Amino acid sequence: MSPIPKRGTVAVTGAAGFLGGWVVRLLLDKGYRVRACVRDAGDDKRVGFLKAMPGYASGRLTLHSADLDNPGCFDEPFRGANGVAHISHVSAYTDPDYVQRTCDHIIASINGSGSVTRVVVTSSIAAVISEMDLAEIVRRPVFYEDRFPDETNPKRTPERGQGYSMGKLIAERAFAEAAEASGRWDAITCCPGDNVGPIQSAHQKDMGPWQHLIEQMLEGHCRQTDVYRPWMTVDVRDDAACHIGLLESAEVWNGERYIAWSTDTRNVEDICADIDRLLPEIGHDTPAVTDPFPERIQAREAEFRAIWALGDLRNDRIRAVTEVTFRPLDDSIRDCVESLLSVAKVQPKVRAPGA
Repeated sequence: MSPIPKRGTVAVTGAAGFLGGWVVRLLLDKGYRVRACVRDAGDDKRVGFLKAMPGYASGRLTLHSADLDNPGCFDEPFRGANGVAHISHVSAYTDPDYVQRTCDHIIASINGSGSVTRVVVTSSIAAVISEMDLAEIVRRPVFYEDRFPDETNPKRTPERGQGYSMGKLIAERAFAEAAEASGRWDAITCCPGDNVGPIQSAHQKDMGPWQHLIEQMLEGHCRQTDVYRPWMTVDVRDDAACHIGLLESAEVWNGERYIAWSTDTRNVEDICADIDRLLPEIGHDTPAVTDPFPERIQAREAEFRAIWALGDLRNDRIRAVTEVTFRPLDDSIRDCVESLLSVAKVQPKVRAPGA
């Protein structure tokens, strides 16, 4: 299928979210017409920042209430649109049948639109690297698009914490198969890394783990990440640009997946210390890292860190088909912190005078 036309119409699901809000803003900046799909278009605490965008005043940006649990809710905003950026999350990832049903709702609206030719589906690096057995990373340490978790591991179940990555793979495959069956649109998957960067609305400080963790660091709490995995990051603005680039690209094909990350990695304790390094004016009282894991896990810390250090992160493909240049992680952390202070009014824990 063809890429979407420049300055065409794009529907964005999850438009009130951290990533979705940036996709909306950057689409508007590029001259597109945008249909922002949110759970409740009347909830100004969540959508007020969208209504404040210049495109809303002119009518180039419109808001649409759409709960993906309800079949048919996307029929109206998708009708006549050229492309769809499907970014919204399902309510839970514990039930594979439920995940499939929500995909079916959206696919039916795409098929009924009569106009959509390109869909970009937001997946996650979890659908690339989430393993029940970390020895699999030793065996296959290159993190690129053709890598999938070991799906034959009998411990890979939602009950054991794998529901999120399993759900993302269900969505990737559902959309690609439906697009192939239709023959009128294609589905491209974007697998973002750990999104870091500025929020646009106060509610977004809680809509994603990474900015929420930085909020907690500011407030004096720093929690070690599971199995000591370093952050594998992408600036949320660059992630949004990747989504738009995949909508526009003439070099992508149905069923392809692209990883969106800068390939920068950093340990959580270093992220926490970076706040004071990058913004010494705050006087941040950098907290010690809290390690909440059982002793049997803590005893393997060095082993786990050594395994993750083997990871060879690649972003060759996304750079080849889009014009995205990834920001340094320092810029993302700085801008995230400043937005938490200015937009969400987070109160940082600061050092005592003279400390």
